[in-house]
Amino acid sequence: MKPWETIEKARSPDGTEMVLAHRDGEWVVRYDGKVLMSSRQHGSEDALAALALERAAHRRAVLVGGLGLGFTVRATLDRIPTDAKVVVAELTPALLDWNRRVVGKLAGRPLDDPRTHVHVGDCVQRILEARGAYDAILLDIDNGPGSMVHEANHRLYGTRGIAACREALREGGVLAVWSAHHDERYVKRLERAGFRAEVKIVPARGEAGGLKHVIFLGIKQQPRRGSAPPPGGRAGSPPPGTRPGPAGRRSPRPAGSRSRGPSRGGGGR
Repeated sequence: MKPWETIEKARSPDGTEMVLAHRDGEWVVRYDGKVLMSSRQHGSEDALAALALERAAHRRAVLVGGLGLGFTVRATLDRIPTDAKVVVAELTPALLDWNRRVVGKLAGRPLDDPRTHVHVGDCVQRILEARGAYDAILLDIDNGPGSMVHEANHRLYGTRGIAACREALREGGVLAVWSAHHDERYVKRLERAGFRAEVKIVPARGEAGGLKHVIFLGIKQQPRRGSAPPPGGRAGSPPPGTRPGPAGRRSPRPAGSRSRGPSRGGGGR
C-alpha cells in the first residue's frame, strides 16, 4: 500500500496542526493527528442535505455549519433553485483555502458557485443573528449531541441552542444535525422546542455502505393556538456564559467547523 503524501499543513485558530494528505485518489484532513474527514466517506454528508431539503417547505436560503471537504454544500446546491443562496459558516480559514485551491474539484467546486456565501467564523453567531432567515440549517460540527468532542458545542445542542435554531428558521423550515450516534434525549429536546422530530440512519459511504451515521431532523411547525412558547427563554438569546461572537477553538471550541475526534477511531470518512 502506498504511503500517505502530505500535501499541505496549516494551523487551526487554536494552534492545532492540520494536515491535508492524499493517497490513491483519497484525500483526508487530519486534525492533531486524527482523521477529520475523508473524500471516500461522504454519503452521510450528502444525506444531511438531501433529507433536510426533502422536508423543507421552501429552499430559498440554507445555512451550512462546517465546510468539511464541501460535500454537504454541493448536495445542497444540487437541490436548490438558481436564485437561492447557501451560507457556509466555517471557523477554519485553512479548510476554505484548501477547498478553493486544492480539493474543490472533489465536490464540484462548491465555493465557486455564485449562490454560495462564505462566513469565516462561528456558525452560532449566524444563528443568533437570524430571525426567520433560513429554510434549512444543516449542522456538521462535532460527533453529535450525545458524544461531543468539544463541550462548547452544547450551545447548539442544548435547549437554548435548539430554540435559537428554531427562531432562525422560517415556518416549515428544517434543522438537520449530523451525528455519530443516536441520542434519544436530543430527540426529546427537539420535540419540546416545537419541532417534529425524525431520526434517520444512513451509511457513511452512501450506496457503498460501511459505517452507519445518524441524521436528526427537526421540522418547524406552526405553534398551536394558545400553546406555551418553546422552553429556553427568548429563542434567539445565547446560553448563559456565551456570547454571539466567535471565540477560539477547543477548550472551549465554538461551533463553526466539525471535529470527529477520537470517537472516529482514526478512520475518518
